[in-house]
Amino acid sequence: MQTSSPQLARRMANAIRMLAVDAVETANSGHPGAPMGMADIAEVLWNRHLKHNPADPHWPDRDRFVLSNGHGSMLIYALLHLTGYDLPMSELKAFRQLHSKTPGHPEVGITPGVETTTGPLGQGLANAVGMALAEKQLAAEFNRPGHTVVDHHTYVFLGDGCLMEGISHEACSLAGTLRLSRLIAFYDDNGISIDGQVEGWFTDNTPQRFAAYGWNVIAPVDGHDPVAINAAIQSAKAQAISTEGRPTLICCKTVIGQGSPHKAGTHDVHGAALGQAEVAATRAALGWEAAPFEVPAEIAQAWNARTRGATTQAVWEARLTAYRAAHPALAAEFERRMAGELPCAYHPGAAAAFDSIAAQADAVATRKASQNALSALAPLLPELFGGSADLTGSNLTNFKGCVLAGRDQPGNHLSYGVREFGMAAIMNGVALHGGFIPYGGTFLTFSDYSRNAIRMAALMKLRVVHVFTHDSIGLGEDGPTHQSVEHVPSLRLIPGLDVWRPADALETAVAWASAIEREDGPSALCLSRQNLPQVVSDAQRAPCIRRGGYVLSDMEGAQAVLIGTGSETHLALAAQAELASHGIATRVVSMPCTNAFDRQDPGYQNAVLPPHLPAVAVEAAHPDFWRKYVGRSGAVVGIACFGESAPAKALYQHFGITPEAIVAAVRQRVPQGVSQGVSQRVAQAELA
Repeated sequence: MQTSSPQLARRMANAIRMLAVDAVETANSGHPGAPMGMADIAEVLWNRHLKHNPADPHWPDRDRFVLSNGHGSMLIYALLHLTGYDLPMSELKAFRQLHSKTPGHPEVGITPGVETTTGPLGQGLANAVGMALAEKQLAAEFNRPGHTVVDHHTYVFLGDGCLMEGISHEACSLAGTLRLSRLIAFYDDNGISIDGQVEGWFTDNTPQRFAAYGWNVIAPVDGHDPVAINAAIQSAKAQAISTEGRPTLICCKTVIGQGSPHKAGTHDVHGAALGQAEVAATRAALGWEAAPFEVPAEIAQAWNARTRGATTQAVWEARLTAYRAAHPALAAEFERRMAGELPCAYHPGAAAAFDSIAAQADAVATRKASQNALSALAPLLPELFGGSADLTGSNLTNFKGCVLAGRDQPGNHLSYGVREFGMAAIMNGVALHGGFIPYGGTFLTFSDYSRNAIRMAALMKLRVVHVFTHDSIGLGEDGPTHQSVEHVPSLRLIPGLDVWRPADALETAVAWASAIEREDGPSALCLSRQNLPQVVSDAQRAPCIRRGGYVLSDMEGAQAVLIGTGSETHLALAAQAELASHGIATRVVSMPCTNAFDRQDPGYQNAVLPPHLPAVAVEAAHPDFWRKYVGRSGAVVGIACFGESAPAKALYQHFGITPEAIVAAVRQRVPQGVSQGVSQRVAQAELA
């Protein structure tokens, strides 16, 4: 990589500082302190070590760079612009403005070269752990003697706030255990957060903490000394390839807002523009004579990485060509995986699995049906990488033939330990890296722990699958601490998240297939602990299940619609039969995924849920969500309080989630004796 004279290196770092200062000043909004304080570290890393090609931000073997303290976003925007990514100066001038490529916090998919969306502190660090995990797994799977196609590092910048967040403990503890040696983190130890000097609330011995995790710790390093920074990076990279390689934390002592004569080292520079007078003083202090948003030609040329990036990528592509010749099948599989394409055998294999599952009449818990679906689909998908937060035996996320991944053992199933939030954020990093479709399990109630990472997956449109079991009062004796009431409705409100609550084995298999095939966002599968009867025995109905809501059972002259989801769908069918004995014809609609149903065209929606018919929905969850489907004339049979500790059957009776309650709700809304001789029929294909 390129080396620079001390004078040139300092001016290159000052280019970052002044671009950050100018952009924040123009926007009158933002965080100049971190970019100014970390500019010297960034110059050494990006100019002398980072392997990347600005012309191809998606090159598979690039180093990954994560700005976990994402509020300092002008740091990465300046770096991307200076090194030659498709981020012109006009975008830096539009910092934090509507529809610009320079939003307030870095967003993947918006800005070329940004690897992950950061802002919620600590999650970028956890994403980086996931990226390093993916790199290690892929290297073990695809590299062969004399042929190394996976050979890159993951670098992450982080601040005090990232380390105060509990997720940093979850993710970094696991990273040390797994010896993710290609992970190199830079701690911006400036002692300042929004409220001021952190010594009043953050006195951890960070080097000892990370040493206890099993990390290689390099401390203290002067974060404004390029020679010391460079030596630390070289040391980290050298130990990464040793037999006892570990992730590295480089603790850099810095001054927040370095270069600002009157505000450096104070919280005043953390999250506000410097002001015109201080901007002028900073320019003078740094000897920066260029106008706002101007970079001297010599500095611009020194930063430009397009030529050396193209050369570096060309060397790798030559290795890939040799790899294709020596190992053609492996090379094809590697390229397919990194492109995110499903294998050719997947779709016919999934169809065969649906046929087999539909033919099974046994009542099973949908968590068991999920495991059965995994056992059928996983052999078709080597990219599936699963796990559980210490609940594998309850979530049933393992499957026949899965291999447990460990410290030095590649595999396709990982025990994350009791780290729900960390697991979810690490899965995001795995998905962002590419090469895998990650999934992970825990109890639905504990989705509260991982919720913000789930939200981030939806924001980033990542193909991640969350397996949530024990989804309601149906889990029974563990009581209200573990019984989900509000969780399914609240998860459905996250934009871009598909929440599946299947009613039986076939709906569960279809939910898995839909989650796997979905390329534009995450999915959550909410599964029962208790056994459920098979309500769909025809695999030909898989396409209608995929639409999220469909007519499960219909009667001639239906006078009302019963909407069931998950473990309550069979209760709606029982109520339909009881109502028929009273001369009231009804339609039963199964709604395994309201999010998918809401994406259907209005014609389909109205065909399934005729607006003129009263509707009654049933779900062992908070009832308010269903009001949008049943309207003023309808009713919801649900539970608006916390549960109790008792067997599941007793709880359903106690809380009135029963066929009798559904029947009563319908009879209040349908005139008696209107329908005679009702008969049940299978829904027509156009309604299914």
